[in-house]
Amino acid sequence: MNDNNSPKFAVVGHPNKGKSSIVSTLSHNDSIQISSRSGTTEQADHFTVNTIKGSYDLIDTPGFQRPLRVLNWLEQHCNSASERAATVAKFVADSECKTQFKDEVALLEPVIDGAAILYVVDGSRPYGSEYEAEMEILRWTGQPSMALINPIENNDYIGEWESALAQYFKSVRVFNPMKADFEKHIELLQTFTHLNPKWAHVLGSIIDDLQNERATQQTTSVSILMHLIEDLCQYQNCQKVLSESQAKLIKPALEKQYKAWMKQREEKAIKELLTTYAHYQTKVSLDQFDLPPDLFDCDKWFAWGLDKKQLIYAGTAAGAVSGAALDVAVAGSSLMAGAIGGGLIGAGSAWFSADKLVDIKIKGLPLGGYQACVGPIKNRNFPYVVIGRFIHLFKQISQLNHANRQALDFNASDFQDKVETLEKIEQKELHAACARLIKQKPVDSLSEVLTPLFND
Repeated sequence: MNDNNSPKFAVVGHPNKGKSSIVSTLSHNDSIQISSRSGTTEQADHFTVNTIKGSYDLIDTPGFQRPLRVLNWLEQHCNSASERAATVAKFVADSECKTQFKDEVALLEPVIDGAAILYVVDGSRPYGSEYEAEMEILRWTGQPSMALINPIENNDYIGEWESALAQYFKSVRVFNPMKADFEKHIELLQTFTHLNPKWAHVLGSIIDDLQNERATQQTTSVSILMHLIEDLCQYQNCQKVLSESQAKLIKPALEKQYKAWMKQREEKAIKELLTTYAHYQTKVSLDQFDLPPDLFDCDKWFAWGLDKKQLIYAGTAAGAVSGAALDVAVAGSSLMAGAIGGGLIGAGSAWFSADKLVDIKIKGLPLGGYQACVGPIKNRNFPYVVIGRFIHLFKQISQLNHANRQALDFNASDFQDKVETLEKIEQKELHAACARLIKQKPVDSLSEVLTPLFND
């Protein structure tokens, strides 16, 4: 167990107020058992958060069960306020109390051992005087303390909880472990530094470490996407056969293998992303997301890639085509009005059509026989779709709290808007990179090109 100069926090309160959820979120640990059933936590469990420069303990405790009886015991064994902390210690050490008040002894033991108190209440339930006994017990310990209001279902009673808690605790904060983003975690740690001045320096170092780790996680995420998009844009599935007729016959099998590999490669990247953010328990499949279940549902491509106007701008910005070199000009198309030079311009299959997304190619081999190949994809929106899908998941997973165990179910985000928020030079670099990727050409500094898409 840590010494008293090392930060440790006992998370205490009434049953079913989200104590374990708060411990899970603050420790970035998704293996902590969470349940709506009362009494899930039956003993004090220690979880250590380690960083490069320090560590702190979070202690998940059982809920108060008999606070009025415990307070009566304390009052009967205490003669003055100066003896209150010692009386709580006597309660924890008493053999009869360990049997009669097992939960209270378990939750108070780490507090007597030097842990600061994080008292958790449910802000969606009314305040009641029955909570005053447990708050008074905690006040008797004399330990630094903070109250956390967890709005489990709504915010209806936060105001009355704030008024009551302020009479017992020096700091009162609203903290939803299911929704709090990384900045909320850091704000809470910064508040922790005021609970015990001896901890201020080490907690400050830990905060620096966590912020640096956050930056490293983003860099790793960029790298995962970089390798994913290179692999998907370059991949082709080939099979040698004896005759041209055999090559045509194996087309369905080749296409099936091709699509299965592409899906597996994308799922592998998502799992790497989850691991980067320490989500080890989340079982993931592309079918869980509000995404097409594979990369070939082109009816939904414009949700994840670029629309037609943006694609024409992308081609122009990347130097890939000029307005006169577009595949098809469609007179009277109101959709493309003014897209390039004020013209009414549509686009042909090389730009937008999905009907030959993965065409089969058959060629004779120099030493005899034939080879059938599927891929790589030539559609110029394909790199943007891969990037858009990944960025969409990154935004969700990077903010996913470790207490949130529900199946991932994300609403679509608009990648097109994200691209348009980039600086013009960043847009041009992205479009040039995608133009090279779809031609299976290497892109220098691809990670630097992708990084702005990950910034808020």
